[in-house]
Amino acid sequence: MENILSFLQGSALYGASFIAVLGVVVFVHEFGHFWVARRCGVRIVTFSIGFGGEIFGWNDKYGTRWKVAWLPLGGYVKMFGDGDPSSSTVDDSVKDMSDKEKSLTFWHKSVGERFAIVAAGPSFNYIFAIIVLAVLFVFNGQPFTSPLVGNLVENSPAQKAGFLIGDRIIKMDGKQVERFEDIKNIAALNIGTPMSIDIERDGSPLTISVTPEVALTKDRLGGEHRMGRLGIASNAIEYKKHDPLSAVKYAVLDAWNITSGTIKAVGQMIIGARGTEELGGPIRIAEMSGNVAKEGFAAIVWFMAIISINLGLINFFPIPLLDGGNLVFYVIEFLRGRPVGDNVQEIGSRIGVLLVASLMLFATWNDLVHLSVVSYISRLFS
Repeated sequence: MENILSFLQGSALYGASFIAVLGVVVFVHEFGHFWVARRCGVRIVTFSIGFGGEIFGWNDKYGTRWKVAWLPLGGYVKMFGDGDPSSSTVDDSVKDMSDKEKSLTFWHKSVGERFAIVAAGPSFNYIFAIIVLAVLFVFNGQPFTSPLVGNLVENSPAQKAGFLIGDRIIKMDGKQVERFEDIKNIAALNIGTPMSIDIERDGSPLTISVTPEVALTKDRLGGEHRMGRLGIASNAIEYKKHDPLSAVKYAVLDAWNITSGTIKAVGQMIIGARGTEELGGPIRIAEMSGNVAKEGFAAIVWFMAIISINLGLINFFPIPLLDGGNLVFYVIEFLRGRPVGDNVQEIGSRIGVLLVASLMLFATWNDLVHLSVVSYISRLFS
């Protein structure tokens, strides 16, 4: 009940932050389709942020209707000759068009041009995220967990060796340490062997010898692995500013790490090695948007970049109805020399609708459980 009340109390902030974050990343995604389609000679009928009835809009000099609709859960670019806003079907009027009119439709472009138009949406999400992260890394700095001892495990090697909370680790066995992850990685490779660690305590240098203990971990297939562990933790976040070139490099690395980590997590969920309670839907995104907005402008911009990466990644998944599913069809068309049959595409679209709808329902259920709505309602009737 407390989760529900806190959510409702901040609903205005959550709602505004959610609309701002999702609106920007959806605009970027759809603008990618729009921009490349225009350059391939496709006429754009509608560019919409949101679904449903129009709140406001205008027509540009090319005849495109730009509009904002009431349901802010996505958007679309409807191209000339499309049978529906998702560009998944051909309008019946296309067969009666002149050759000049047909040349302006998406469906009469080469497979390479159609591939580029569809791939542009999620690609622009990645480009946008990298630019945003790079700008943040230049002006605000890149966040990282500092090599500062924030906690010591009872009777751990680090505690027995004399480490104290507040010690800053500088080097381990001669290797420079810049972030806490470096400590974990270096210690993991030292199984039961003494290490010389240079630290800074109250502004003074100090060297401590410590032998990491052997810890057993299991991978997703059940295999056991031995690794070294010191028994320290850190929760101190620091920021390091970069020059523009380095900022772009680290932004690309961050985008790659987020992508690979998400793919790994999804794979673990599929094989049952990871719980699915982490999946969140629009309600969870709204809650997170509101919480992040309280941390300031830089935090909400960073969150926007993360959502953009995830939106781009999801749309690259080879699921019919998503951009990735259409890209698979275009690759098959290129290899076969002719389009995939209408029946196959129709069956694929139905499967895609079922998968996406099921995922959305499951994610929304997780959101309700997370906010204790489900347990609250069950208590009302029990």
